[in-house]
Amino acid sequence: MLMNEIKQFKKTILFTILIAISFYFLLLNLSFVLGTISYLFSVIYPFLFGAAIAFILNIPMKTFEKKLKMKRILAFLLTLICFVVVVFLVLFLVIPELISTINVLIVQIPKAFYSIQEMVEQYEEQLPAFVEVTESLNINWSKLSEEVVAFIQSVGSGVLNSTFSIVSGITSAVITFFVGFTFSIYVLFQKEKLAIQMKKILYAFCPLTISDRILKVTTLTRQTFEHFLSGQCVEAIILGSLFFLTMSIFRLPYALLVGVAIAVTALIPVFGAFIGLLIGTFLIVMVNPMQALGFVILFLVLQQLEGNLIYPYVVGGSVGLPSIWVLAAVTIGGKLFGIIGMFLFIPICSVFYILFREHVLQRIKQKEIPEVKWEADES
Repeated sequence: MLMNEIKQFKKTILFTILIAISFYFLLLNLSFVLGTISYLFSVIYPFLFGAAIAFILNIPMKTFEKKLKMKRILAFLLTLICFVVVVFLVLFLVIPELISTINVLIVQIPKAFYSIQEMVEQYEEQLPAFVEVTESLNINWSKLSEEVVAFIQSVGSGVLNSTFSIVSGITSAVITFFVGFTFSIYVLFQKEKLAIQMKKILYAFCPLTISDRILKVTTLTRQTFEHFLSGQCVEAIILGSLFFLTMSIFRLPYALLVGVAIAVTALIPVFGAFIGLLIGTFLIVMVNPMQALGFVILFLVLQQLEGNLIYPYVVGGSVGLPSIWVLAAVTIGGKLFGIIGMFLFIPICSVFYILFREHVLQRIKQKEIPEVKWEADES
């Protein structure tokens, strides 16, 4: 028994020394290692992208297979049709209207500045106090309008100069998309076989208890992400429909366009709808500034409804995460990793929350602590 302990101790020492030496050489060649990791990531990125597509498409596809009793090929085609419809709404409804509005805005900006200048001169004659304020500001309206026009022209020339790099980037993105999409098709049609193969590898190279634990956490993570994506899509559809209906009732322009834009941007947790607010205000203000103000008020009302009722219960409830932690996860994720962090941190925090809650309950049970100890004090 003592000899076995000595052998185990020697193995531990040897393993620790090997780790220390490896870490030392890693620090000496850090730039090479980081460059290699970056290159390998660029090689496997289309396949990671394809795996992400497969995971997203598998959610409605699995529903069609189980609930509607469809064959896999029919479920895949129906899922693909839904995906194409969403892309069509975004590309051929929202984007062209935004481009035309921007073109109108570029033409109207110089006129708007001259109109503001005339309005200021008109008020100067009626309100002497206003004259003192505007003179203290020392605004050169002619120079300001010229600078704005020059800025717009410089932006336009910059866009033209970077056309080649934009085309190159688009070409690379298209190639990545088609490679990833092709890979996702193979994954979707062989997902059971791939799952069995991964489990075999895991049990072959890891201890039984560790393998079971990894599979449990993996299953929990998959289910949490599926519920989160489903809840996020439902919440986006509800919010977009609310805007379309209320804008139609109040006869605000671009009701369908703004509804679609807000539904798409609302896929970004909590704060995504504010992007839709900017798009909607930008579009409506070109038609009628007073209606744009009404749209902002309508948005604030619906946003309160969405933030306090729809999102916490539809999305937060779907991932088993309390409302306060949903907000915390979005805020921290956005600070650390931007929009991607905002999107991913809710299901990630939900997984940690569930695992930690199970661990806490297990520890309490082991210590045989009665429930009365943590019940709320009513006094």
